[in-house]
Amino acid sequence: MKLPALAVSLMLAFGSASAATPTATPQGKPFTWENATVYFLLTDRFNNGNPANDLAYGRKADAATARGYMGGDLAGITAKIKEGYFTDLGVDAIWITPPVEQIHGSTDEGTGKSYGFHGYWASDFTAVDANLGTEQDLREMVDAAHARGIRVLLDVVMNHTGPVTAQDPVWPAEWVRTEPVCGFKTMKTTVECTLVKNLPDIRTDSNANVALPPSLVAKWKKEGRYEREVKELDDFFKRTGYPRAPRYYLMKWHADWVRKYGFDGFRADTVKHTEPGIWKELRKVAGAAYEDWKRANPNKKVAGAHAGDLPFFMTSEVYGYSIKSGRDYAYDDGTKVDYFANGFDSMINFSMAGDARQGYEQLFSDYAKALHGPLKGVSVLNYLDSHDDGNPYDALRQYPLEAANKLLLAPGQAQIYYGDETARVLKIEGAEGDANLRSFMNWDQLKSNARVGLHGVADVHDYWSRLGRFRHAHPAVGAGTHQMIASIPYTFKRTYEKDGVLDRVVIALNLPLDRAVPISVAGVFMDGQTVRDAYSGQSAVVTGGKVQFEARAPIALIEQ
Repeated sequence: MKLPALAVSLMLAFGSASAATPTATPQGKPFTWENATVYFLLTDRFNNGNPANDLAYGRKADAATARGYMGGDLAGITAKIKEGYFTDLGVDAIWITPPVEQIHGSTDEGTGKSYGFHGYWASDFTAVDANLGTEQDLREMVDAAHARGIRVLLDVVMNHTGPVTAQDPVWPAEWVRTEPVCGFKTMKTTVECTLVKNLPDIRTDSNANVALPPSLVAKWKKEGRYEREVKELDDFFKRTGYPRAPRYYLMKWHADWVRKYGFDGFRADTVKHTEPGIWKELRKVAGAAYEDWKRANPNKKVAGAHAGDLPFFMTSEVYGYSIKSGRDYAYDDGTKVDYFANGFDSMINFSMAGDARQGYEQLFSDYAKALHGPLKGVSVLNYLDSHDDGNPYDALRQYPLEAANKLLLAPGQAQIYYGDETARVLKIEGAEGDANLRSFMNWDQLKSNARVGLHGVADVHDYWSRLGRFRHAHPAVGAGTHQMIASIPYTFKRTYEKDGVLDRVVIALNLPLDRAVPISVAGVFMDGQTVRDAYSGQSAVVTGGKVQFEARAPIALIEQ
C-alpha cells in the first residue's frame, strides 16, 4: 500500500531541493523504444490553441458533465511542444487520441448527452475533425515534435465506427454488424460482436469486396475530393492485391496518416475485439508508408543521432493484459494469443496500477525478471491511470511523488497520462464513470502552484521532470537489468548493454532529509571516479565504494 510517511518526507524536501536549479542533464544515449516515456493526452482536454474551432459541425455545449467538447486542439499541443513542455519532462513520444472526423451528433446512453470528443467515434477516417483543427495544424504538430527529437503515436481504431445518430447514418451491413452485443466470455463473443449497443462493429472478418458507404461517397463529393480518394483506393488495391474488404480500406486510410504526416507508430485500440492477424497486416502497410514518408521527407525525420532510422512502432491495447502473462493473452475460454507475434512491439500493461501498491523492490525486480526473461526482445507500456481505467492508482493525487518513482523508474516503457505530472485530480463533481478521468488539463493550478493534497502542483511537476529527464538520458532505467544494492537506504543499479551502447546508473530512494548519507555504488562506479546526482545537480567522488552528496533530497539519480 502507499506510504504516508514517504509522502510527507518528499513534501518537506522541496524546501531545499526544488529551489536549487540542477545543471543540465547530459545529452544521453541513443533512443530505444524499450525505455520510451510516452505522454498520452486527449487532444480535446489538453490545451486550447484556437478558440475559434471549439464547436464544429453544429455541435452544442449541451453535454453531460465532462462528456462534450472543451476546446483542446492540435494547435494547443503544438504550442506546448514549442514551449519545451514535453522536452522538460523528458518525453520521448506523444500519443494523441484519434484526430479523425467524429460523428457530428450526440448520443444519450444513460450517462447523459455525449459527443465524440475522445476520438473513438469515427465518421470519416480520412479527415481531421474540425473541432481539433486542420490538416496544416496536424502537420505543424508532428513537425514541431520531430524537430525536438520527439516521436508521435497515432491512436487507430479497426474495430468500430461511431454510434448511429440522426445526423450519422449506419454504414451498410456488408461493412458493419450491429448485433449481437459482446458477451466477453469466449474469443468468439469478444470478436464477432459489437462492444456496446449502437457501436457498429466493422466486419474485419470479411474478405468480400464491398463498395464505399453511400454516406461517405456523398460527403466526399460534397467536399470535392471523391475522384481523388477513389483513385488512391484503386491504386492501393492494385498495388497490394488485397480484396476490397472493409479491413483493407481501413488499413489504407490509417496508413495514409503515416504517409502524409510522418507518424512514427500506432497505439492500436480495442485489439482483442478483432481477429489477431489483421494487426500484422496493418503493421506491414503502415511500415511501408513510414519508409515512404522518410524517403520523401529526409529533413523532417525525428532529430537526433540514428533517431530517424528506427522502423515503425506499434503498441496494443488488449484490455486486461498483464506483464505477468508473458507473451500470451488468455481469453476466458482458454484461447491464448501471442499479440507480439501479430505486429506489436509492446503491449499496454493493465496490471501496473495494482502492482504499484507493492514495495519498490518487489515491483522493480518482478518487472525486470519478466522483461529479461519471457518478454526478452519486446516490452510493455506501464501506466498508473488512463482515460478509461476506472481503478487508477491514486485518483485523488495524495501520493504523486511516489507515483513518479514507481512509474518512471519501473522497468519497461512508461505512459504518463496527461496531468499525472501536475496532480490533476481524477474526480469531477457531477461526472459519471470514465468522465471523471477526463477533466481539462490543470494549467492554472500549475501556474499558481496550487495545493493538491500535501503538495504544490508546480513542485510535483518539478519532481516528475527531474525523474523524466534522467530516464530520457539513460536507456538503462527502463531497458536495463535491475539489481538491488542496499535496502537502507533502498539503492539499486540498472545496467544496459546493447548494440555497442553501455549505460549504467545507480538510484537511491527514501533518503533522510536531516543529513547526508553515503550511498553504495560498488560494482558500478569505481573509487576516484566523479559521479553526478541528476536530481540535485551535485557531483561527488566515489570513495570506498560509496558516494555522498550534501543535498538534502529524498532521492539520488547517480550517473557518470
